[in-house]
Amino acid sequence: MSRAQASIALLALLALCTFVLTAAWTQWARDDLDWVQATLSLYLHGPWGLALRTAYCVLAVAIILLAWSLHAGLQSPRRSAAAPLLFGLAGLGLMGVAVGDSWLPEMAPLLAPLVHGLAANTAFLCVSVAMLLQSWYLRADPRWMRWAGLAWWWAWMCFALLWLHVLWRGPPRGAGQKLVIAVVVLWLAAVALQQWRQTRVMPDAARR
Repeated sequence: MSRAQASIALLALLALCTFVLTAAWTQWARDDLDWVQATLSLYLHGPWGLALRTAYCVLAVAIILLAWSLHAGLQSPRRSAAAPLLFGLAGLGLMGVAVGDSWLPEMAPLLAPLVHGLAANTAFLCVSVAMLLQSWYLRADPRWMRWAGLAWWWAWMCFALLWLHVLWRGPPRGAGQKLVIAVVVLWLAAVALQQWRQTRVMPDAARR
């Protein structure tokens, strides 16, 4: 199991890097949109839109796999299926954004904004709550106890930034949304890296 968890954590890291690189390239390659004002979802259409939609799906798979790996290896009295379920819903929300934005705007232009809004809000809300739950679970696991405090406060910062972005319309919408996405992706990457390190150490410790 530890070898499988190490592989999943590594795949999640690679998927997260793929998403970040694709999103960054799209921002640089598109000069028709102002990256400060335009939300990332606006880049799903037009040049490099297919690549970004694919990266959304890759990110969704990474979230789901990482959530399963964390749940399977967790040694915590607070362990429950709530966190992986919420992570799974977040992944499905991301896929809904990517798949829906690929054909709905042309086939059903009136329905497309509703589907996009529901899918995107589901992804943001579910992943932010799942991060809090997962961090709380990790704090009760002896192997994660020292590191989980940082994950816990980072998850709270993400939760606060998300609601600040929703409720405060003053800052540029694009920059605010991308900041929330960056904080989420960094939390996921840090957890995946820590999971990979722990599962790599466990077999060595078992052989001694």
